[in-house]
Amino acid sequence: MKESQLNEFQNIIGYRFQNVDLLKCALTHSSYSNEKHWKYSRNNERLEFLGDAVLELISSEYIFDENKSMPEGEMTKLRASLVCEPSLAISAREINLSKYLFLGKGEIQTGGAYRDSILSDAFEAIIGAIYLDGGFTSAKEFVKRFVLSDIENKKLFYDSKTILQEMVQASTKDTIHYEILKEDGPDHNKTYVTCCCIGDRKCGTGEGHSKKAAEQKAAYETILQLRQEN
Repeated sequence: MKESQLNEFQNIIGYRFQNVDLLKCALTHSSYSNEKHWKYSRNNERLEFLGDAVLELISSEYIFDENKSMPEGEMTKLRASLVCEPSLAISAREINLSKYLFLGKGEIQTGGAYRDSILSDAFEAIIGAIYLDGGFTSAKEFVKRFVLSDIENKKLFYDSKTILQEMVQASTKDTIHYEILKEDGPDHNKTYVTCCCIGDRKCGTGEGHSKKAAEQKAAYETILQLRQEN
């Protein structure tokens, strides 16, 4: 990756690294480092481990401070909605992370740059890298900007199937079911396109690398559709 691209990415995230090697490491998937026969420490898995812990602390502190009377169980559920793989992948797409990842040829060919698991892991690695480079305050600023924003929408996405079920039960006797419209790709990297149906009515569609993920996105799109109609 050219220096100009690294500068471009730092401008996007609003943080300048003192040690740019930490950023390069955070952006390096194991498939790339394996191809280059680099040491294990040069891929982003260790930084992901650290970033995951930093993210959990920052999000826990934020939820604790912002919700003075929320019970422990609800705080746990809210935190889960913010730091789950799909939500972190949404945050990763907001900063166009897929454009800046170092991936092996195999991962590039199978669309790894757009897979939720790879995006969310790299996003956590960036949090870990910022923490090491600039300390807890810098990591906290990044998390507040890109994770703890738009909380209601991320919570809605996380609980989409449950929320949709409650909405439909409150207004109709129709049942919800999901239909697979399309399956693409090899067994190890399938993509599913699913439609959410309420009774006989076809509503939102969703795409994902598992049936569950596709259904979750379809339910989310259906909720947005129903809210717009009402």
